[in-house]
Amino acid sequence: MTSRITSTGGEGVRIRRAVARDAKRLTRLVRSSRAYEGPYAAMVADYRVGPDYIETHEVYVAVGADERLLGFYALLLAPPELDLMFVADDAQGLGIGRLLIAHMTDRARTAGLDRVRIVSHPPAEGFYRSVGALRTGTARANPPAVMWDRPELEIPIS
Repeated sequence: MTSRITSTGGEGVRIRRAVARDAKRLTRLVRSSRAYEGPYAAMVADYRVGPDYIETHEVYVAVGADERLLGFYALLLAPPELDLMFVADDAQGLGIGRLLIAHMTDRARTAGLDRVRIVSHPPAEGFYRSVGALRTGTARANPPAVMWDRPELEIPIS
């Protein structure tokens, strides 16, 4: 499945299924995200999106006309969960996150899901709520991997 839009800057954006050779770029995007600076940095410092993860899960990338990585998401089908979603720092504000969420909900609908769980990075909760996610609870800290509580949300799939 491929989707195309034109961002506000006029750049064409395409969403495609990730392939194993995307692993290093996805890992770099996760580790360099400004959203994980300061107290959140330790969580992604050694994070790796491996080829095996890409082959096992529904991972989709948003790329520009020049094949520049703009963002990606990973949808787990059982149980249904948005496991990862990142937008490149310099691509934020262009609608890439909304495009990825729309694509994810289409994939979830096609898979027969009625909702998708999200355990959000705390600063991203507002974004997820703006695209229709509903707060359902709190995922408690799990040291040493995660040192802070995280909002738990759900996107209904109609």
